[in-house]
Amino acid sequence: MDKSAYTAAGETPARGAPAPAPLWRREARATLLLAGPLILTNLAQIAIRTTDTLMMGRLGAADLAGGALGINYYFPLYLFGLGIAIAVAPMAAQALGARQYKAARRSVRQGLWVVTAMGLICCLLIWQAAPVLRSFGQAEANVNLAEAYLRAAVWGFLPSLWLLVLRSFAVALTRPRPILIIAVLGAGLHVLIEYALMFGNFGLPALGVVGAGISNSLVQWFMFLAMIGYTLYDRRFRRFALLVRLWRADWPRFFEVLRLGLPIGLTILAESGLFAAAVYLMGALGTAQLAAHAIALQCIAVAFMVPLGIAQAVTVRVGRARGAGDSAAVGRAGWVAVGLGAVVSLVPAAVFWFSPRAVIFLFLDLDAPANLPVIAFAVTFLAVGAVFQLFDGVQVVAAGALRGLKDTRMPMWIAFFSYWPVGLGAALLLGFALGGGGVGIWLGLALGLVVVAVLLVWRFHRRERFCPELATP
Repeated sequence: MDKSAYTAAGETPARGAPAPAPLWRREARATLLLAGPLILTNLAQIAIRTTDTLMMGRLGAADLAGGALGINYYFPLYLFGLGIAIAVAPMAAQALGARQYKAARRSVRQGLWVVTAMGLICCLLIWQAAPVLRSFGQAEANVNLAEAYLRAAVWGFLPSLWLLVLRSFAVALTRPRPILIIAVLGAGLHVLIEYALMFGNFGLPALGVVGAGISNSLVQWFMFLAMIGYTLYDRRFRRFALLVRLWRADWPRFFEVLRLGLPIGLTILAESGLFAAAVYLMGALGTAQLAAHAIALQCIAVAFMVPLGIAQAVTVRVGRARGAGDSAAVGRAGWVAVGLGAVVSLVPAAVFWFSPRAVIFLFLDLDAPANLPVIAFAVTFLAVGAVFQLFDGVQVVAAGALRGLKDTRMPMWIAFFSYWPVGLGAALLLGFALGGGGVGIWLGLALGLVVVAVLLVWRFHRRERFCPELATP
Protein backbone atom coordinates (compact mmCIF):
# COMPACT_ATOMS: atom_id res chain seq x y z
CA MET A 1 0.00 0.00 0.00
CA ASP A 2 1.27 3.48 -0.80
CA LYS A 3 2.47 5.51 2.17
CA SER A 4 0.15 8.35 1.32
CA ALA A 5 -2.74 6.10 2.32
CA TYR A 6 -1.59 6.30 5.88
CA THR A 7 -2.31 9.16 8.19
CA ALA A 8 0.49 10.68 10.25
CA ALA A 9 -0.86 8.75 13.22
CA GLY A 10 -0.37 5.45 11.47
CA GLU A 11 -4.02 4.80 10.54
CA THR A 12 -4.81 2.57 7.56
CA PRO A 13 -8.06 2.62 5.58
CA ALA A 14 -9.99 -0.63 5.65
CA ARG A 15 -9.72 -2.90 2.62
CA GLY A 16 -12.48 -2.10 0.12
CA ALA A 17 -13.46 1.07 1.98
CA PRO A 18 -14.67 4.08 -0.03
CA ALA A 19 -12.20 6.80 -0.93
CA PRO A 20 -11.18 8.87 2.09
CA ALA A 21 -12.16 12.49 2.57
CA PRO A 22 -9.78 15.07 1.10
CA LEU A 23 -6.46 14.74 2.82
CA TRP A 24 -6.33 18.35 3.98
CA ARG A 25 -9.73 18.04 5.65
CA ARG A 26 -8.70 14.77 7.28
CA GLU A 27 -5.52 16.42 8.54
CA ALA A 28 -7.46 19.31 10.05
CA ARG A 29 -9.81 16.89 11.79
CA ALA A 30 -6.95 14.73 13.12
CA THR A 31 -5.09 17.81 14.37
CA LEU A 32 -8.14 19.17 16.15
CA LEU A 33 -8.93 15.79 17.73
CA LEU A 34 -5.45 15.68 19.22
CA ALA A 35 -5.27 19.39 19.98
CA GLY A 36 -8.67 19.59 21.72
CA PRO A 37 -7.68 17.76 24.92
CA LEU A 38 -4.29 19.48 24.87
CA ILE A 39 -5.93 22.90 24.70
CA LEU A 40 -8.17 22.03 27.64
CA THR A 41 -5.16 20.69 29.52
CA ASN A 42 -3.25 23.92 28.88
CA LEU A 43 -6.23 25.96 30.05
CA ALA A 44 -6.45 23.87 33.21
CA GLN A 45 -2.72 24.41 33.78
CA ILE A 46 -2.88 28.15 33.20
CA ALA A 47 -5.91 28.26 35.49
CA ILE A 48 -3.50 27.61 38.34
CA ARG A 49 -1.49 30.70 37.47
CA THR A 50 -4.63 32.70 36.69
CA THR A 51 -6.11 31.76 40.06
CA ASP A 52 -2.96 33.11 41.69
CA THR A 53 -3.38 36.45 39.93
CA LEU A 54 -7.12 36.64 40.59
CA MET A 55 -6.80 35.93 44.29
CA MET A 56 -3.79 38.19 44.69
CA GLY A 57 -5.88 40.95 43.12
CA ARG A 58 -8.47 40.41 45.85
CA LEU A 59 -5.73 40.93 48.44
CA GLY A 60 -5.03 44.37 46.94
CA ALA A 61 -2.95 46.11 44.29
CA ALA A 62 0.24 45.89 46.41
CA ASP A 63 -0.03 42.11 46.83
CA LEU A 64 -0.89 41.75 43.14
CA ALA A 65 2.19 43.72 42.10
CA GLY A 66 4.54 41.79 44.39
CA GLY A 67 3.00 38.42 43.65
CA ALA A 68 3.05 39.07 39.91
CA LEU A 69 6.74 39.91 40.18
CA GLY A 70 7.36 36.49 41.73
CA ILE A 71 5.17 34.65 39.22
CA ASN A 72 6.90 36.33 36.30
CA TYR A 73 10.29 35.34 37.69
CA TYR A 74 9.23 31.71 38.22
CA PHE A 75 7.37 31.22 34.97
CA PRO A 76 10.24 31.78 32.47
CA LEU A 77 12.31 29.19 34.32
CA TYR A 78 9.38 26.79 34.25
CA LEU A 79 8.97 27.40 30.51
CA PHE A 80 12.68 26.74 30.01
CA GLY A 81 12.20 23.36 31.69
CA LEU A 82 9.07 22.84 29.61
CA GLY A 83 11.09 23.35 26.44
CA ILE A 84 13.56 20.66 27.45
CA ALA A 85 10.79 18.29 28.49
CA ILE A 86 8.82 18.63 25.26
CA ALA A 87 11.86 17.51 23.27
CA VAL A 88 10.68 14.05 24.28
CA ALA A 89 7.53 14.52 22.15
CA PRO A 90 9.15 14.75 18.67
CA MET A 91 11.75 12.12 19.60
CA ALA A 92 9.10 9.67 20.77
CA ALA A 93 6.75 10.57 17.90
CA GLN A 94 9.37 9.88 15.24
CA ALA A 95 10.34 6.64 16.99
CA LEU A 96 6.71 5.53 17.17
CA GLY A 97 6.15 6.52 13.53
CA ALA A 98 9.10 4.30 12.59
CA ARG A 99 7.85 1.56 15.00
CA GLN A 100 11.01 1.80 17.13
CA TYR A 101 9.34 1.33 20.51
CA LYS A 102 12.48 0.83 22.58
CA ALA A 103 13.84 4.14 21.30
CA ALA A 104 10.64 5.87 22.45
CA ARG A 105 11.03 4.38 25.94
CA ARG A 106 14.68 5.43 26.19
CA SER A 107 13.74 8.97 25.18
CA VAL A 108 11.36 9.22 28.14
CA ARG A 109 13.87 7.86 30.63
CA GLN A 110 16.65 10.16 29.54
CA GLY A 111 14.20 13.06 29.38
CA LEU A 112 13.62 12.56 33.11
CA TRP A 113 17.38 12.60 33.68
CA VAL A 114 17.89 15.80 31.72
CA VAL A 115 15.05 17.79 33.33
CA THR A 116 16.23 16.73 36.79
CA ALA A 117 19.72 18.07 36.13
CA MET A 118 18.50 21.33 34.62
CA GLY A 119 15.69 21.67 37.16
CA LEU A 120 18.07 21.64 40.11
CA ILE A 121 19.89 24.63 38.62
CA CYS A 122 16.58 26.45 38.13
CA CYS A 123 15.57 25.71 41.74
CA LEU A 124 18.72 27.43 42.94
CA LEU A 125 17.93 30.48 40.80
CA ILE A 126 14.39 30.59 42.20
CA TRP A 127 15.59 30.36 45.81
CA GLN A 128 18.03 33.24 45.27
CA ALA A 129 15.60 35.46 43.36
CA ALA A 130 15.69 38.50 45.66
CA PRO A 131 19.16 39.80 44.65
CA VAL A 132 18.22 39.45 40.98
CA LEU A 133 14.97 41.35 41.42
CA ARG A 134 16.72 44.13 43.36
CA SER A 135 19.31 44.46 40.60
CA PHE A 136 16.45 45.37 38.25
CA GLY A 137 15.45 48.26 40.48
CA GLN A 138 12.25 46.75 41.85
CA ALA A 139 10.64 48.25 44.96
CA GLU A 140 11.73 46.52 48.17
CA ALA A 141 8.16 45.76 49.23
CA ASN A 142 7.49 44.01 45.91
CA VAL A 143 10.75 42.07 46.15
CA ASN A 144 9.91 40.81 49.65
CA LEU A 145 6.48 39.57 48.56
CA ALA A 146 7.93 37.95 45.45
CA GLU A 147 10.61 36.15 47.46
CA ALA A 148 8.04 34.84 49.94
CA TYR A 149 5.95 33.43 47.09
CA LEU A 150 8.91 31.88 45.27
CA ARG A 151 10.41 30.11 48.28
CA ALA A 152 7.08 28.41 48.87
CA ALA A 153 6.53 27.52 45.19
CA VAL A 154 10.02 26.17 44.46
CA TRP A 155 9.29 22.83 46.15
CA GLY A 156 6.95 21.91 43.32
CA PHE A 157 9.35 22.80 40.51
CA LEU A 158 10.99 19.40 39.92
CA PRO A 159 7.76 17.34 39.98
CA SER A 160 6.27 19.82 37.51
CA LEU A 161 9.11 19.02 35.07
CA TRP A 162 8.83 15.26 35.60
CA LEU A 163 5.13 15.57 34.85
CA LEU A 164 5.91 17.41 31.61
CA VAL A 165 8.14 14.57 30.38
CA LEU A 166 5.39 12.02 31.00
CA ARG A 167 2.87 14.34 29.34
CA SER A 168 5.11 14.64 26.26
CA PHE A 169 5.16 10.88 25.88
CA ALA A 170 1.39 10.67 26.34
CA VAL A 171 0.95 13.22 23.54
CA ALA A 172 3.36 11.34 21.26
CA LEU A 173 1.29 8.22 21.94
CA THR A 174 -1.82 10.27 21.02
CA ARG A 175 -3.28 9.62 24.48
CA PRO A 176 -4.03 13.14 25.78
CA ARG A 177 -7.14 12.29 27.79
CA PRO A 178 -5.40 11.21 31.05
CA ILE A 179 -3.32 14.37 31.19
CA LEU A 180 -6.50 16.42 30.70
CA ILE A 181 -8.26 14.67 33.58
CA ILE A 182 -5.27 15.07 35.88
CA ALA A 183 -4.85 18.74 34.95
CA VAL A 184 -8.52 19.51 35.64
CA LEU A 185 -8.35 17.76 39.01
CA GLY A 186 -5.16 19.65 39.82
CA ALA A 187 -6.67 23.00 38.91
CA GLY A 188 -9.72 22.34 41.09
CA LEU A 189 -7.58 21.23 44.00
CA HIS A 190 -5.45 24.35 43.62
CA VAL A 191 -8.47 26.64 43.90
CA LEU A 192 -9.56 24.90 47.10
CA ILE A 193 -6.14 24.89 48.77
CA GLU A 194 -5.32 28.45 47.73
CA TYR A 195 -8.67 29.74 48.93
CA ALA A 196 -7.98 28.13 52.29
CA LEU A 197 -4.36 29.23 52.70
CA MET A 198 -4.40 32.73 51.22
CA PHE A 199 -7.43 34.02 53.10
CA GLY A 200 -7.39 31.83 56.22
CA ASN A 201 -10.52 29.78 55.50
CA PHE A 202 -11.47 26.40 57.01
CA GLY A 203 -9.64 27.24 60.22
CA LEU A 204 -6.24 27.68 58.54
CA PRO A 205 -4.00 30.75 58.95
CA ALA A 206 -4.16 33.53 56.33
CA LEU A 207 -0.79 33.31 54.56
CA GLY A 208 -1.39 35.71 51.65
CA VAL A 209 0.95 35.20 48.71
CA VAL A 210 2.86 32.48 50.62
CA GLY A 211 -0.33 30.44 50.58
CA ALA A 212 -0.37 30.67 46.80
CA GLY A 213 3.17 29.29 46.63
CA ILE A 214 2.40 26.41 48.98
CA SER A 215 -0.70 25.54 46.98
CA ASN A 216 1.32 25.45 43.76
CA SER A 217 3.85 23.05 45.25
CA LEU A 218 1.24 20.68 46.66
CA VAL A 219 -0.71 20.56 43.41
CA GLN A 220 2.37 19.88 41.26
CA TRP A 221 3.21 16.88 43.46
CA PHE A 222 -0.38 15.66 43.25
CA MET A 223 -0.46 15.83 39.43
CA PHE A 224 2.94 14.17 39.03
CA LEU A 225 2.04 11.27 41.35
CA ALA A 226 -1.32 10.89 39.61
CA MET A 227 0.41 10.66 36.22
CA ILE A 228 2.88 8.09 37.58
CA GLY A 229 -0.05 6.07 38.85
CA TYR A 230 -1.74 6.19 35.46
CA THR A 231 1.37 5.08 33.56
CA LEU A 232 1.65 2.07 35.88
CA TYR A 233 -2.06 1.22 35.58
CA ASP A 234 -3.02 1.78 31.94
CA ARG A 235 -2.25 -1.10 29.57
CA ARG A 236 -1.01 1.05 26.68
CA PHE A 237 1.43 2.90 28.93
CA ARG A 238 2.42 -0.10 31.03
CA ARG A 239 3.71 -2.10 28.07
CA PHE A 240 6.45 0.50 27.52
CA ALA A 241 7.83 -0.08 31.07
CA LEU A 242 8.87 3.57 31.25
CA LEU A 243 10.20 3.47 34.81
CA VAL A 244 11.91 0.07 34.76
CA ARG A 245 15.69 0.45 35.26
CA LEU A 246 15.27 4.20 35.37
CA TRP A 247 18.77 4.53 36.82
CA ARG A 248 20.40 3.00 33.71
CA ALA A 249 22.26 5.63 31.71
CA ASP A 250 21.89 5.97 27.94
CA TRP A 251 24.33 8.75 27.22
CA PRO A 252 23.75 9.06 23.45
CA ARG A 253 20.02 9.43 24.09
CA PHE A 254 20.68 11.77 27.04
CA PHE A 255 22.69 14.12 24.85
CA GLU A 256 20.14 13.91 22.04
CA VAL A 257 17.43 15.06 24.46
CA LEU A 258 19.75 17.84 25.57
CA ARG A 259 20.68 18.74 21.99
CA LEU A 260 17.05 19.09 20.97
CA GLY A 261 15.61 20.30 24.25
CA LEU A 262 18.11 23.01 25.11
CA PRO A 263 17.38 25.08 21.97
CA ILE A 264 13.63 24.60 22.55
CA GLY A 265 14.00 25.71 26.15
CA LEU A 266 16.10 28.70 25.14
CA THR A 267 13.59 29.58 22.40
CA ILE A 268 10.73 29.60 24.89
CA LEU A 269 12.93 31.42 27.40
CA ALA A 270 13.68 34.09 24.82
CA GLU A 271 9.97 34.87 24.48
CA SER A 272 9.03 34.48 28.13
CA GLY A 273 12.18 36.35 29.12
CA LEU A 274 11.09 39.26 26.95
CA PHE A 275 7.75 39.41 28.72
CA ALA A 276 9.47 39.01 32.10
CA ALA A 277 11.80 41.88 31.20
CA ALA A 278 8.71 43.90 30.35
CA VAL A 279 7.49 43.26 33.91
CA TYR A 280 10.69 44.78 35.28
CA LEU A 281 10.40 47.73 32.91
CA MET A 282 6.80 48.23 34.05
CA GLY A 283 7.95 48.10 37.66
CA ALA A 284 10.13 51.11 36.98
CA LEU A 285 7.02 53.01 35.77
CA GLY A 286 5.03 52.48 38.98
CA THR A 287 2.70 50.06 40.73
CA ALA A 288 -0.38 51.01 38.66
CA GLN A 289 1.24 50.15 35.32
CA LEU A 290 2.84 47.01 36.78
CA ALA A 291 -0.52 45.77 38.09
CA ALA A 292 -2.23 46.59 34.76
CA HIS A 293 0.53 44.79 32.90
CA ALA A 294 0.03 41.71 35.11
CA ILE A 295 -3.69 41.64 34.30
CA ALA A 296 -3.25 42.14 30.55
CA LEU A 297 -0.41 39.65 30.37
CA GLN A 298 -2.45 37.04 32.20
CA CYS A 299 -5.28 37.46 29.70
CA ILE A 300 -2.83 37.07 26.81
CA ALA A 301 -1.36 33.97 28.45
CA VAL A 302 -4.78 32.33 28.80
CA ALA A 303 -5.62 33.01 25.14
CA PHE A 304 -2.19 31.68 24.13
CA MET A 305 -3.07 28.23 25.51
CA VAL A 306 -5.32 27.53 22.50
CA PRO A 307 -2.70 27.91 19.72
CA LEU A 308 -0.17 26.30 22.07
CA GLY A 309 -2.34 23.16 22.12
CA ILE A 310 -2.37 23.18 18.32
CA ALA A 311 1.42 23.60 18.35
CA GLN A 312 1.80 20.58 20.64
CA ALA A 313 -0.44 18.56 18.33
CA VAL A 314 1.41 19.55 15.16
CA THR A 315 4.73 18.52 16.69
CA VAL A 316 3.37 15.00 16.99
CA ARG A 317 1.60 15.05 13.60
CA VAL A 318 4.74 16.24 11.80
CA GLY A 319 6.95 13.92 13.85
CA ARG A 320 4.83 10.85 13.04
CA ALA A 321 4.81 11.76 9.34
CA ARG A 322 8.55 12.34 9.39
CA GLY A 323 9.16 9.01 11.13
CA ALA A 324 7.03 7.24 8.50
CA GLY A 325 8.94 8.97 5.70
CA ASP A 326 5.87 10.74 4.28
CA SER A 327 7.05 14.17 3.09
CA ALA A 328 3.63 15.16 1.72
CA ALA A 329 2.02 14.53 5.11
CA VAL A 330 4.69 16.69 6.76
CA GLY A 331 3.64 19.69 4.66
CA ARG A 332 -0.08 19.08 5.15
CA ALA A 333 0.28 18.76 8.92
CA GLY A 334 2.32 21.94 9.23
CA TRP A 335 0.26 24.24 7.02
CA VAL A 336 -3.11 23.04 8.33
CA ALA A 337 -1.94 23.74 11.87
CA VAL A 338 -0.60 27.21 11.00
CA GLY A 339 -3.97 28.09 9.50
CA LEU A 340 -5.82 26.78 12.55
CA GLY A 341 -3.50 28.74 14.84
CA ALA A 342 -4.31 31.96 13.00
CA VAL A 343 -8.07 31.36 13.07
CA VAL A 344 -8.35 30.51 16.76
CA SER A 345 -6.26 33.56 17.69
CA LEU A 346 -8.78 35.94 16.16
CA VAL A 347 -11.44 35.13 18.79
CA PRO A 348 -9.59 36.38 21.91
CA ALA A 349 -8.22 39.27 19.89
CA ALA A 350 -11.79 40.45 19.25
CA VAL A 351 -12.66 40.15 22.94
CA PHE A 352 -9.63 42.16 24.01
CA TRP A 353 -10.38 44.87 21.46
CA PHE A 354 -14.13 45.25 21.89
CA SER A 355 -14.78 44.20 25.53
CA PRO A 356 -11.64 44.74 27.61
CA ARG A 357 -13.48 45.86 30.75
CA ALA A 358 -15.46 42.61 30.82
CA VAL A 359 -12.14 40.80 31.15
CA ILE A 360 -10.59 43.21 33.66
CA PHE A 361 -13.67 42.79 35.85
CA LEU A 362 -12.41 39.29 36.71
CA PHE A 363 -9.34 40.78 38.37
CA LEU A 364 -10.39 44.09 39.89
CA ASP A 365 -13.45 45.91 41.21
CA LEU A 366 -14.26 48.31 38.36
CA ASP A 367 -16.09 50.70 40.69
CA ALA A 368 -13.33 51.13 43.26
CA PRO A 369 -11.72 54.58 42.81
CA ALA A 370 -8.29 53.24 43.77
CA ASN A 371 -8.39 50.83 40.82
CA LEU A 372 -9.23 53.38 38.11
CA PRO A 373 -5.60 54.07 37.03
CA VAL A 374 -4.90 50.34 36.80
CA ILE A 375 -8.07 49.77 34.75
CA ALA A 376 -7.23 52.55 32.31
CA PHE A 377 -3.76 51.16 31.66
CA ALA A 378 -5.07 47.59 31.35
CA VAL A 379 -7.62 48.60 28.70
CA THR A 380 -4.88 50.16 26.59
CA PHE A 381 -2.51 47.21 26.99
CA LEU A 382 -5.23 44.76 25.97
CA ALA A 383 -5.89 46.79 22.81
CA VAL A 384 -2.26 46.36 21.79
CA GLY A 385 -2.42 42.70 22.82
CA ALA A 386 -5.37 42.18 20.50
CA VAL A 387 -3.22 43.32 17.59
CA PHE A 388 -0.34 40.92 18.21
CA GLN A 389 -2.51 37.96 19.28
CA LEU A 390 -2.70 36.72 15.68
CA PHE A 391 1.07 36.73 15.23
CA ASP A 392 1.62 35.05 18.60
CA GLY A 393 -0.66 32.19 17.56
CA VAL A 394 1.05 31.73 14.20
CA GLN A 395 4.59 31.79 15.58
CA VAL A 396 3.99 29.15 18.27
CA VAL A 397 2.38 26.76 15.76
CA ALA A 398 5.17 27.26 13.22
CA ALA A 399 7.71 26.55 15.96
CA GLY A 400 5.79 23.39 16.90
CA ALA A 401 5.87 22.18 13.28
CA LEU A 402 9.62 22.72 13.12
CA ARG A 403 10.09 20.75 16.35
CA GLY A 404 8.35 17.82 14.72
CA LEU A 405 11.23 17.86 12.22
CA LYS A 406 13.72 18.10 15.10
CA ASP A 407 14.62 21.53 13.75
CA THR A 408 15.32 23.48 16.92
CA ARG A 409 18.60 25.33 16.57
CA MET A 410 17.70 27.85 13.85
CA PRO A 411 14.32 28.66 15.47
CA MET A 412 16.27 29.42 18.63
CA TRP A 413 18.41 32.02 16.84
CA ILE A 414 15.34 33.45 15.13
CA ALA A 415 13.66 33.82 18.52
CA PHE A 416 16.65 35.50 20.14
CA PHE A 417 17.00 37.98 17.29
CA SER A 418 13.29 38.78 17.12
CA TYR A 419 12.58 39.08 20.83
CA TRP A 420 15.69 40.78 22.13
CA PRO A 421 17.39 43.12 19.64
CA VAL A 422 14.06 43.80 17.91
CA GLY A 423 11.39 43.38 20.62
CA LEU A 424 13.23 44.60 23.71
CA GLY A 425 15.09 47.25 21.72
CA ALA A 426 11.80 48.64 20.42
CA ALA A 427 10.26 48.48 23.91
CA LEU A 428 13.12 50.52 25.38
CA LEU A 429 13.03 53.00 22.51
CA LEU A 430 9.27 53.48 22.44
CA GLY A 431 8.65 53.15 26.18
CA PHE A 432 11.49 55.28 27.56
CA ALA A 433 13.50 57.14 24.92
CA LEU A 434 10.36 58.38 23.15
CA GLY A 435 8.28 58.63 26.32
CA GLY A 436 5.59 56.11 25.37
CA GLY A 437 5.56 54.51 28.81
CA GLY A 438 3.71 51.22 29.16
CA VAL A 439 2.05 51.51 25.75
CA GLY A 440 5.46 51.88 24.11
CA ILE A 441 6.68 48.77 25.89
CA TRP A 442 3.71 46.78 24.64
CA LEU A 443 4.23 48.03 21.08
CA GLY A 444 7.80 46.75 21.32
CA LEU A 445 6.50 43.34 22.37
CA ALA A 446 4.15 43.35 19.39
CA LEU A 447 6.95 44.12 16.94
CA GLY A 448 9.04 41.23 18.27
CA LEU A 449 6.14 38.80 17.79
CA VAL A 450 5.46 39.98 14.25
CA VAL A 451 9.08 39.44 13.22
CA VAL A 452 9.39 35.97 14.80
CA ALA A 453 6.10 34.82 13.23
CA VAL A 454 7.20 35.84 9.73
CA LEU A 455 10.64 34.23 10.08
CA LEU A 456 9.40 30.94 11.55
CA VAL A 457 6.75 30.51 8.86
CA TRP A 458 9.40 31.18 6.24
CA ARG A 459 11.67 28.61 7.92
CA PHE A 460 9.02 25.90 7.84
CA HIS A 461 8.28 26.71 4.20
CA ARG A 462 11.96 26.17 3.36
CA ARG A 463 12.28 22.98 5.43
CA GLU A 464 9.21 21.15 4.19
CA ARG A 465 9.54 22.19 0.54
CA PHE A 466 13.26 22.21 -0.20
CA CYS A 467 14.70 19.50 2.03
CA PRO A 468 14.86 16.18 0.13
CA GLU A 469 15.95 14.25 3.25
CA LEU A 470 12.31 14.39 4.42
CA ALA A 471 11.62 11.56 2.03
CA THR A 472 13.33 9.08 4.38
CA PRO A 473 13.12 8.62 8.17
